[in-house]
Amino acid sequence: MIEEDFYCTLKLKTGEEIFAKVAPTEEDDKTLVILLNPIIISEIKGKSGIVGYKLEPWLKTTTEDMFIINLDDVLTMSESSDIKMIMLYQSYIRKSKKDIKNHSEITRKMGYVGNVNDAKEILEKIYKNN
Repeated sequence: MIEEDFYCTLKLKTGEEIFAKVAPTEEDDKTLVILLNPIIISEIKGKSGIVGYKLEPWLKTTTEDMFIINLDDVLTMSESSDIKMIMLYQSYIRKSKKDIKNHSEITRKMGYVGNVNDAKEILEKIYKNN
């Protein structure tokens, strides 16, 4: 029987530690884990000890928010009932989604859109003329 989704810290066999909302599922006799908005949480330490936490997306080069991993790739899972951690996670997810919505696309109305070769030519002409 598959449970409902829950907040969880996962330690992968690769050594990565991830915090996410997870939903286990069965498919073709395999147990898979669906990760929703997985993040990496790092402690920021100061002279007096832990000062705070740094939250980053698990995968930084994608805008996807859902990932599927095989349970065989998970070393251990620990369900989280830590309200502070869950609220920190939810706040981070809301803020990152808001940042994506407010991000404007580059258009020609904003100015000249060129390429590296054109910029290189222009800079070489300026350099040669000086």
